[in-house]
Amino acid sequence: MTRLLAYGLAVFFLGLSRPASEAATIAGVTFDPEVEFAGERFGLHGVGLFRYRVMFRAYVGALYIGKGHSVDDLWSPETPVRLELEYFWPIAGDRFGPAAVPFLKDNLSAEDFERIQSRADQLSGMYEDVRAGDRAALTFIPGRGTELTLNGKSLGMIEGDDFASAYLRIWLGERPIDDRFRDQILSGT
Repeated sequence: MTRLLAYGLAVFFLGLSRPASEAATIAGVTFDPEVEFAGERFGLHGVGLFRYRVMFRAYVGALYIGKGHSVDDLWSPETPVRLELEYFWPIAGDRFGPAAVPFLKDNLSAEDFERIQSRADQLSGMYEDVRAGDRAALTFIPGRGTELTLNGKSLGMIEGDDFASAYLRIWLGERPIDDRFRDQILSGT
C-alpha cells in the first residue's frame, strides 16, 4: 500500500512538471521550449494566464531564462531574460505606458522609479496597437539592453542593464499586475 501511494504521488508530481525540452500550451497558445534572440539561447521556465476582472482572458505569457541561468538569478543584471505575451483582445498602443506606471511605482522605490522613468516613457512610445493573436516580447540581453518586439519585429531598444529588472516587476514583482499570473509563470509549470 505504501509503495502504491508513493508511486501515485510520484506520478502526480511528475505530471505537474514539464520537461524543459517540451513546448508548453496554455489556453490554447503554445510556447516553444527554447528561443534564440540576438545570439542568446533562452529556455522556457514557466507560463501563465492573466485574466482581467477574473472572468476575461486578457493574455498568456511565458518566461524564458538564458541558458546556464535559473529563476534564482532572475533579478541579476547578468541574467538574460525574455517575457513573451500573446493577447486575446486588441489593445491600443497608447494604453500600455499609462497602465505600467502604477505597477512600476508599487514595485520600485521612488529613487529607482525616477532612475528608469525616462526609459519607461521611451518604451511606452514604442508600443503599437495589438490585435488578438499578436505576440509581444521584452528581451533583456546583458550589455545590450532590453528590446521590445511585436510578432518578431523590433519596435526598439532600451539601454541599461538595470531597466529590464525594474520593468519586468510589473508582471513578476512583489506587487504585480496579477499574483496568480506571477505565481504561475515563476513556478516553472
